[in-house]
Amino acid sequence: MAKNNILVSPFLKWVGGKRQIMSSIVDLLPKNIKDLHYIEPFIGGGAVLFHLQPKNAIINDYNEELINVYTVIKENLTQLIEDLKKHENNADYFYRIRGLDRTEDFNNLTSIERASRVIYLNKTCFNGLYRVNNAGEFNAPFGRYKNPNIVNEPTLKAVSKYLNSNNIILNTGDYINTLNNINDNSFVYLDPPYHPVSLSSSFTGYVQGGWGYEDQIRLRQACDTLNSRGIKFLLSNSIAPLILDEYTNYNITIVKANRTINSNSAGRGEVDEVLIRNYE
Repeated sequence: MAKNNILVSPFLKWVGGKRQIMSSIVDLLPKNIKDLHYIEPFIGGGAVLFHLQPKNAIINDYNEELINVYTVIKENLTQLIEDLKKHENNADYFYRIRGLDRTEDFNNLTSIERASRVIYLNKTCFNGLYRVNNAGEFNAPFGRYKNPNIVNEPTLKAVSKYLNSNNIILNTGDYINTLNNINDNSFVYLDPPYHPVSLSSSFTGYVQGGWGYEDQIRLRQACDTLNSRGIKFLLSNSIAPLILDEYTNYNITIVKANRTINSNSAGRGEVDEVLIRNYE
């Protein structure tokens, strides 16, 4: 069996990235994972996808700008790399590019320019924090880094080759639409916006409108549906009481993660999270 390419790795810093708990996730994967169709409805930075590198997968995210980045890397890599090279690492330029989504000019950007903008802002904004306000406008401040790696060619080329060499379907929209269209021979990894452990720890700013109590209940109901179909799922979330209560019928494993992205410095460091599954 071909060895996975270590250059295939996340090219964006994304809140809640899974590299911190990857070994725990791998330990809990189904034994027959290679025989199953891989489904990831909240792809984010893609750490688990890129670690596993399945040959057949469906990935989705509600964030259209994010899925556009994946699509452009797959279909227009050369043009994307050229566009990334034009960006400048200074505050005036940063705020001009950041402010495009507040103007009509944003609608005139090509898909390549939009993808380039997301990568540029992610590499140069403060703490690599992809964050939008309730109007869907990017609002993280300039990071003042000396030499941000805006054009990470080796990784972008490796990711593009992976997406093109395998059967990887890219979707954007409500995760339920993706779950409704998978076959029973699937494995679903779910990494939704985490439920806040406390009122001050919430961070759902990478999805316009955020996530609340009702969203977590709806997701648990979706997991019940997967379970009733005999589809194996693994879900990551916070150790919030709501999550422990909702998934009491499933196998819950507590893991420790080091979190570096948090608007509140007290929320950084080692925290407990849960991995929930419906199989042994």
